[in-house]
Amino acid sequence: MKVAVVGAGAIGGWLAARLALAGENVSVLARGATLDTIASRGIELRSGGRAEAVRMRAAASAADLGPQDVVLLTVKAPALPALAPTLRPLLREDTLVLYAGNGLPWWYFLPPGQPCSGLRLRSVDPQGAIEAAFPLAQVLGLSVFAACHCPAPGVVQHASGGRLVLGEPAGGISPRVEQLALRLQAAGLDAQASADMRRDTWIKLLGNTCFNPVSLLTGAHTDDMIDAPGLQALFVRMMDEAIGIGGRLGLRLQVDPQQRIAQARALGHIKTSMLQDLEAARAVELDAILGSLVECAAAVAMPVPTLESIFALARMRARQAGLPAA
Repeated sequence: MKVAVVGAGAIGGWLAARLALAGENVSVLARGATLDTIASRGIELRSGGRAEAVRMRAAASAADLGPQDVVLLTVKAPALPALAPTLRPLLREDTLVLYAGNGLPWWYFLPPGQPCSGLRLRSVDPQGAIEAAFPLAQVLGLSVFAACHCPAPGVVQHASGGRLVLGEPAGGISPRVEQLALRLQAAGLDAQASADMRRDTWIKLLGNTCFNPVSLLTGAHTDDMIDAPGLQALFVRMMDEAIGIGGRLGLRLQVDPQQRIAQARALGHIKTSMLQDLEAARAVELDAILGSLVECAAAVAMPVPTLESIFALARMRARQAGLPAA
């Protein structure tokens, strides 16, 4: 299976290394020091107390890689609209495209026959560039539940987790989803085919909506935030509002916010991706994670005062930190 991983950061590097170790034909699209390191030495994967150097092809241009069977988009949401049009050389008519970013994906409301069908998330794809680059028929949903970070270019530290959930944007389990899930399982990944990818995407969003922007404001790890007096109640209010939006969108969400918070607490001392981006002076996925929720709330006419307040505070924090496009 020819797999191109677009963006060899923490999650992209982890997936690329795991697939390459399983014998898949993996290439990565990268730039700068990450590209130089992977091209010369491969990706160093640190996981479970072991370190392995995993060699694979690396390139700076999609044209250098050519058509693929599977394209895994693992870049951060703010980078995707500008990058998407340059990735067409990776696509054949049957190439599968999966986006592993946080927040709501651009395809979320594109399938017909659902509440708000046809809504374009301007917080995610402002000019429609992502939608134009990837035909919906070739897109699959993907949620990644893993904690990883890059201590250096081309080096991936996998801390915990490893579950992947993939499915059709319109719902139902198709043969292509089942087959791809089996290939991912063969790579030692806990891959599961989802019959309701929109619902499963929203469930992941519940955690990201709370922990990411609040970590941007506080500079704290997830366990420290959850254990702090008052913050757990804030997280419950945020999740309740997000669950309420999902209900108006027809999602069957049987989620206990306290249980969802306890699951995050069990992962231990985790630094969110948004806090990692803040510390590295990179653009944060604030619009995709929280801005998209506020946009959905407006579409279904639901008041979300807590989410709006945290969104406004986090945007100010990002601007004050001088983050790109904050």
